[in-house]
Amino acid sequence: MKILGMIIKRTLLSAVLIALGALSFLFLKFPDIGEREEIKIAHTPEQIRRGEYLVKSVAGCMGCHTGDRDPQQLFYPVTHNVGAGNLRMAEDNFGLPGTFYSKNITSASTGLGNWTDTEIFYAITAGVSKDGSPLFPIMPYPNYSQMDKEDIFAIIAYIRTLQPIENKVEKSSVKFPVNLIMRTIPKSPEFQKRPDPNDSVAYGKYLTTFAGCDDCHTQRIEGKAVEGMEFAGGTVFPLSTGGKVRGANITPDRKTGIGNWTRESFIARFRANQLRAKTNPTIQAGEFNSVMPWLEYSGMNDQDLGAIFDYLMSLKPVSNSVFIFEK
Repeated sequence: MKILGMIIKRTLLSAVLIALGALSFLFLKFPDIGEREEIKIAHTPEQIRRGEYLVKSVAGCMGCHTGDRDPQQLFYPVTHNVGAGNLRMAEDNFGLPGTFYSKNITSASTGLGNWTDTEIFYAITAGVSKDGSPLFPIMPYPNYSQMDKEDIFAIIAYIRTLQPIENKVEKSSVKFPVNLIMRTIPKSPEFQKRPDPNDSVAYGKYLTTFAGCDDCHTQRIEGKAVEGMEFAGGTVFPLSTGGKVRGANITPDRKTGIGNWTRESFIARFRANQLRAKTNPTIQAGEFNSVMPWLEYSGMNDQDLGAIFDYLMSLKPVSNSVFIFEK
């Protein structure tokens, strides 16, 4: 029995040492984003103008990086403290493995005030924070890592112009084992040049990736996209006013998707919702609202919205009937 006890103790000790070794390796090796280059951005007026368009419309950054939004109004409009962060995203409203609070991206001391352009660049494109810790990919750095460097430079140039707002953000918490897995997600960016707008499908794919359309319009299980259901909708989002909405099927399926839409009607839907929001309709308990960032995306110009439509129409049609709103 003594010998058996010693064997069990040694086995347990070995298991503990192996686990500690694996954890040490995980924390020493990851996140691994390869060699960083020092980023110096000119912050020209042209960059700032381009960055403002991308931040406000294509990427819709303020939708997530502003916690002060009105859940009683159509499309959850931002009310004040733009860019100051603290939007709560958790299991109960986004199905996430933890509770996350968006960062303050103004140049305040509680935001990006003491960050360098290089640190901001790699947070956006590689998912690594100033202190080297990994960001959870609800910050869509896997998408931004595929963008044109010049567009990322423009975003940073514009962010630097935001009014500093002191707003200490709550600390995010991640459930086990995702808190360990997420260390392996950041990687070296794989930038591409922005396609020529005349190649409407390629340019539309670029913008669709930038806007993160896939994130809400593709169902996922444990964070992995369901194969064959890309852009076919069905992702569930609980509403703070009661009920839930689902991401729509935006594949070119004629019965359940947007196959019968025209380029003009696609653009018109964004313009119409922009006008609807201006009437400030109040959402009562149990009434329909939408988590789709209509207010942000409706700021895109016709060429860009049209290119997104052209890309979506090039996808494989997927038959998937989606009930958008359920009380």
